Amino acid sequence: MKQLLEHLAKALVDEPDQVDVKEIESDRLIILELRVAEKDMGKVIGKQGRIAKAIRTVVNAAAANENKRVVVEIVE
Repeated sequence: MKQLLEHLAKALVDEPDQVDVKEIESDRLIILELRVAEKDMGKVIGKQGRIAKAIRTVVNAAAANENKRVVVEIVE
């Protein structure tokens, strides 16, 4: 899941070197914290959060195969 989120985020931003994903895993839950450059924050969130929602949908679909739940948090 971490690699998928990193790949998606790096494709969206202007500064892919500053994309950082931290993974916190428990039994059935994975929390992914996404950090990007401050100027790229709008590109990752999108208008009215549409890009962020799409990213969460793709990651959750991939996690469904493993019977896990994924929470994607975009942090500063």
